[in-house]
Amino acid sequence: MSSKNITNIRFCNCEDSQYIKPMRMLFCENGKERSWDIIKAHDSVAALLYHREKDSFVIVKQFRPAVFLKDSQQPPTTKAEKGYTYELCAGITDKDKSLQEIMQEEILEECGYKVPLENLHIITEFYSSVGFAGSKQTLFFAILDESYRQNDGGGIDDENIEVIFIPRQTAYEFILDSSYPKTSGIMFAFLWYLKNYGDH
Repeated sequence: MSSKNITNIRFCNCEDSQYIKPMRMLFCENGKERSWDIIKAHDSVAALLYHREKDSFVIVKQFRPAVFLKDSQQPPTTKAEKGYTYELCAGITDKDKSLQEIMQEEILEECGYKVPLENLHIITEFYSSVGFAGSKQTLFFAILDESYRQNDGGGIDDENIEVIFIPRQTAYEFILDSSYPKTSGIMFAFLWYLKNYGDH
Protein backbone atom coordinates (compact mmCIF):
# COMPACT_ATOMS: atom_id res chain seq x y z
CA MET A 1 0.00 0.00 0.00
CA SER A 2 1.42 3.37 -0.96
CA SER A 3 0.41 7.01 -0.97
CA LYS A 4 1.00 6.86 -4.72
CA ASN A 5 -2.42 5.17 -4.88
CA ILE A 6 -4.08 8.38 -3.66
CA THR A 7 -4.77 10.71 -6.57
CA ASN A 8 -7.06 13.57 -7.62
CA ILE A 9 -7.21 15.02 -4.10
CA ARG A 10 -9.63 17.92 -3.58
CA PHE A 11 -11.65 19.42 -0.74
CA CYS A 12 -15.22 20.65 -0.40
CA ASN A 13 -17.69 21.60 2.32
CA CYS A 14 -18.99 18.73 4.46
CA GLU A 15 -22.78 18.75 4.42
CA ASP A 16 -25.29 16.21 5.76
CA SER A 17 -22.66 13.76 6.99
CA GLN A 18 -23.89 10.47 8.44
CA TYR A 19 -20.79 10.30 10.63
CA ILE A 20 -20.30 13.74 12.19
CA LYS A 21 -22.39 16.78 13.03
CA PRO A 22 -20.69 20.10 13.84
CA MET A 23 -22.37 22.32 16.41
CA ARG A 24 -21.62 25.16 18.85
CA MET A 25 -22.27 24.82 22.56
CA LEU A 26 -23.11 27.98 24.50
CA PHE A 27 -22.73 27.85 28.26
CA CYS A 28 -21.95 29.83 31.38
CA GLU A 29 -18.85 28.95 33.42
CA ASN A 30 -17.99 30.81 36.64
CA GLY A 31 -20.48 33.52 35.69
CA LYS A 32 -18.92 34.08 32.25
CA GLU A 33 -20.65 33.29 28.98
CA ARG A 34 -18.62 31.01 26.76
CA SER A 35 -18.94 29.10 23.50
CA TRP A 36 -17.22 25.98 22.21
CA ASP A 37 -17.30 24.43 18.74
CA ILE A 38 -17.74 20.67 18.88
CA ILE A 39 -18.46 17.72 16.64
CA LYS A 40 -21.05 15.11 17.51
CA ALA A 41 -19.60 11.76 16.43
CA HIS A 42 -20.14 8.05 16.99
CA ASP A 43 -18.43 6.14 19.77
CA SER A 44 -16.12 3.31 18.72
CA VAL A 45 -14.53 0.00 19.61
CA ALA A 46 -10.94 -1.14 19.11
CA ALA A 47 -9.05 -4.35 19.78
CA LEU A 48 -5.54 -5.31 20.76
CA LEU A 49 -5.05 -8.59 18.93
CA TYR A 50 -2.23 -10.94 19.90
CA HIS A 51 -1.45 -13.74 17.45
CA ARG A 52 -0.20 -16.67 19.51
CA GLU A 53 1.49 -18.61 16.68
CA LYS A 54 3.22 -15.59 15.17
CA ASP A 55 4.04 -14.09 18.61
CA SER A 56 2.93 -10.79 17.11
CA PHE A 57 0.27 -8.13 17.40
CA VAL A 58 -2.18 -7.82 14.53
CA ILE A 59 -2.75 -4.19 13.57
CA VAL A 60 -3.90 -2.32 10.49
CA LYS A 61 -2.48 0.36 8.25
CA GLN A 62 -4.73 2.69 6.30
CA PHE A 63 -5.00 6.09 4.66
CA ARG A 64 -6.47 8.82 6.87
CA PRO A 65 -7.47 11.99 4.99
CA ALA A 66 -7.30 14.14 8.14
CA VAL A 67 -3.72 13.01 8.76
CA PHE A 68 -2.88 13.62 5.11
CA LEU A 69 -4.19 17.18 5.39
CA LYS A 70 -2.17 17.79 8.56
CA ASP A 71 0.98 16.28 7.01
CA SER A 72 0.51 18.43 3.92
CA GLN A 73 0.56 21.57 6.07
CA GLN A 74 3.86 20.64 7.71
CA PRO A 75 7.39 21.21 6.35
CA PRO A 76 8.52 18.44 3.98
CA THR A 77 9.91 15.33 5.68
CA THR A 78 11.37 12.04 4.57
CA LYS A 79 8.09 10.29 5.36
CA ALA A 80 7.32 8.20 2.27
CA GLU A 81 3.63 7.52 2.82
CA LYS A 82 1.93 10.73 3.77
CA GLY A 83 -1.44 10.23 5.42
CA TYR A 84 -1.06 6.55 6.37
CA THR A 85 -1.29 5.51 10.00
CA TYR A 86 -0.74 2.33 12.02
CA GLU A 87 -3.71 1.55 14.23
CA LEU A 88 -5.58 -1.06 16.21
CA CYS A 89 -8.42 -2.77 14.40
CA ALA A 90 -11.40 -0.55 15.18
CA GLY A 91 -14.82 0.62 14.08
CA ILE A 92 -17.63 2.97 14.99
CA THR A 93 -20.62 1.78 17.02
CA ASP A 94 -23.38 2.72 14.60
CA LYS A 95 -25.21 -0.63 14.56
CA ASP A 96 -27.91 -2.12 16.75
CA LYS A 97 -25.55 -4.77 18.11
CA SER A 98 -23.56 -5.30 21.30
CA LEU A 99 -20.06 -3.84 21.50
CA GLN A 100 -18.62 -7.37 21.40
CA GLU A 101 -20.59 -8.18 18.24
CA ILE A 102 -19.47 -4.98 16.53
CA MET A 103 -15.86 -5.69 17.50
CA GLN A 104 -16.08 -9.26 16.25
CA GLU A 105 -17.42 -8.00 12.93
CA GLU A 106 -14.70 -5.38 12.55
CA ILE A 107 -11.93 -7.92 13.25
CA LEU A 108 -13.34 -10.24 10.60
CA GLU A 109 -13.71 -7.48 8.01
CA GLU A 110 -10.40 -5.73 8.62
CA CYS A 111 -8.09 -8.56 9.67
CA GLY A 112 -9.79 -11.72 8.42
CA TYR A 113 -10.15 -13.54 11.75
CA LYS A 114 -13.42 -14.58 13.38
CA VAL A 115 -12.83 -14.33 17.11
CA PRO A 116 -15.46 -15.99 19.35
CA LEU A 117 -17.40 -13.42 21.36
CA GLU A 118 -16.35 -15.03 24.64
CA ASN A 119 -12.70 -14.44 23.69
CA LEU A 120 -13.17 -10.67 23.41
CA HIS A 121 -12.30 -9.16 26.78
CA ILE A 122 -12.77 -5.48 27.66
CA ILE A 123 -9.59 -3.76 28.86
CA THR A 124 -11.07 -0.33 29.52
CA GLU A 125 -12.86 2.59 27.92
CA PHE A 126 -11.71 6.16 27.41
CA TYR A 127 -12.55 9.39 25.61
CA SER A 128 -10.74 10.57 22.50
CA SER A 129 -10.57 13.94 20.76
CA VAL A 130 -11.85 15.56 23.96
CA GLY A 131 -11.23 19.08 22.64
CA PHE A 132 -13.79 18.82 19.86
CA ALA A 133 -15.55 15.45 19.75
CA GLY A 134 -15.45 13.65 23.10
CA SER A 135 -16.15 10.26 21.57
CA LYS A 136 -15.83 7.20 23.80
CA GLN A 137 -13.81 4.17 22.71
CA THR A 138 -14.08 0.72 24.30
CA LEU A 139 -10.85 -1.24 24.09
CA PHE A 140 -10.87 -5.03 23.81
CA PHE A 141 -8.17 -7.69 23.98
CA ALA A 142 -8.17 -11.05 22.23
CA ILE A 143 -5.70 -13.85 21.63
CA LEU A 144 -6.06 -15.55 18.27
CA ASP A 145 -4.35 -18.01 15.94
CA GLU A 146 -4.73 -19.21 12.36
CA SER A 147 -7.64 -21.49 13.28
CA TYR A 148 -9.72 -18.30 13.40
CA ARG A 149 -8.71 -17.28 9.87
CA GLN A 150 -11.67 -16.77 7.50
CA ASN A 151 -10.20 -14.50 4.82
CA ASP A 152 -7.34 -12.09 4.14
CA GLY A 153 -9.08 -9.08 5.68
CA GLY A 154 -8.56 -5.68 4.11
CA GLY A 155 -11.97 -4.21 4.85
CA ILE A 156 -15.20 -4.15 2.89
CA ASP A 157 -16.74 -2.01 0.16
CA ASP A 158 -14.21 0.70 -0.74
CA GLU A 159 -11.96 0.22 2.29
CA ASN A 160 -8.28 -0.32 1.59
CA ILE A 161 -6.77 -1.73 4.77
CA GLU A 162 -3.43 -3.49 5.09
CA VAL A 163 -2.97 -6.07 7.85
CA ILE A 164 0.37 -5.69 9.67
CA PHE A 165 2.06 -8.02 12.17
CA ILE A 166 4.23 -6.36 14.81
CA PRO A 167 6.47 -8.89 16.62
CA ARG A 168 5.92 -8.77 20.37
CA GLN A 169 9.65 -8.41 21.02
CA THR A 170 9.82 -5.19 18.97
CA ALA A 171 6.52 -3.69 20.17
CA TYR A 172 8.08 -1.22 22.60
CA GLU A 173 10.54 0.06 20.00
CA PHE A 174 7.67 0.36 17.54
CA ILE A 175 5.55 2.64 19.71
CA LEU A 176 8.48 4.98 20.32
CA ASP A 177 9.53 5.12 16.67
CA SER A 178 7.93 8.31 15.30
CA SER A 179 8.68 7.24 11.72
CA TYR A 180 5.59 5.03 12.09
CA PRO A 181 2.61 7.42 12.39
CA LYS A 182 0.29 5.89 14.94
CA THR A 183 -2.60 6.57 17.29
CA SER A 184 -2.34 6.96 21.06
CA GLY A 185 -4.67 3.97 21.40
CA ILE A 186 -2.19 1.53 19.93
CA MET A 187 0.58 2.91 22.13
CA PHE A 188 -1.52 2.50 25.27
CA ALA A 189 -2.63 -1.01 24.26
CA PHE A 190 0.92 -2.24 23.64
CA LEU A 191 2.08 -0.81 26.98
CA TRP A 192 -0.88 -2.44 28.73
CA TYR A 193 0.09 -5.81 27.29
CA LEU A 194 3.76 -5.44 28.17
CA LYS A 195 2.89 -4.45 31.74
CA ASN A 196 0.49 -7.33 32.26
CA TYR A 197 2.17 -10.08 30.25
CA GLY A 198 5.76 -8.87 29.92
CA ASP A 199 8.01 -11.38 28.19
CA HIS A 200 5.71 -14.27 29.07
